[in-house]
Amino acid sequence: MTAPDGLPPLREVIRAAGLSAKKSLGQNFLLDLNLTRRIARYAGPLEGVTVVEVGPGPGGLTRALLMEGAAKVIAIERDERCLAPLQDIAAAYPDRLEIMSADAREVDYGALPIHGPARLVANLPYSVGTPLLIGWLKSSPWPPWFDSLVLMFQREVADRIVAAPGGKEYGRLAVLCQWRTDPRILFSLPPDAFTPKPKVASAVVKLVPKEHPEPSCDVSVLERVTAAAFGQRRKMLRASLKQVTPDPESLLTGLGLDPKARAETLDIADFCRIANALTQKG
Repeated sequence: MTAPDGLPPLREVIRAAGLSAKKSLGQNFLLDLNLTRRIARYAGPLEGVTVVEVGPGPGGLTRALLMEGAAKVIAIERDERCLAPLQDIAAAYPDRLEIMSADAREVDYGALPIHGPARLVANLPYSVGTPLLIGWLKSSPWPPWFDSLVLMFQREVADRIVAAPGGKEYGRLAVLCQWRTDPRILFSLPPDAFTPKPKVASAVVKLVPKEHPEPSCDVSVLERVTAAAFGQRRKMLRASLKQVTPDPESLLTGLGLDPKARAETLDIADFCRIANALTQKG
């Protein structure tokens, strides 16, 4: 039995290669081609587009991206056991799949061989999803090399990305994501959609970069401010921000902000104002 692309079903590919998901790599394979094609369509239209895929594993989403018309897929995979199945896909789609054996956290994305529009699409390993996303959000220059991100996370991470001020999910990730992009949750997937079955639900999120994030500020300073503020979120800002400035109370008062407030009560513009005030202080 073959799949619509003429290749064996993914379960057979995994069985033939003797693959099992590695917990140490945060792997959970998504085998249903209907689901992977749904993700690919949300990333589309893909004609003329280069897609960078992180953690393709045995290639379920890779195949969907190619079936849905991606001009080229650059697949970044650190698990050497998955390279042979990916090579079989490359043979079925000549000159359209480039395989990089690398750790996605160490890749220079600005140096990838991309011509024309580019998108980042991935079923991210749970263990590295958030740090990878933060790294992409810090891309320089901005607007970045990608025109959208379509990424799968644990549902709780997805909820943190789109959270509004005032709730327990609102934090550093929400501020960075919503400042530089327009994020939205596309759909959720239950644990039994994956092999092996994880303990939690997952969700696919689309993030579209804003050309000119407002208010303007230095992303590295904003990251430091939010890391300090939310790293000790039970503390008042006058205490938590001592990590980034010796006199946070004066800085906050000068901005018209309550030094006794807690981080979750501030909106994105407030954090940008704090970052700008720190930048001006040098």
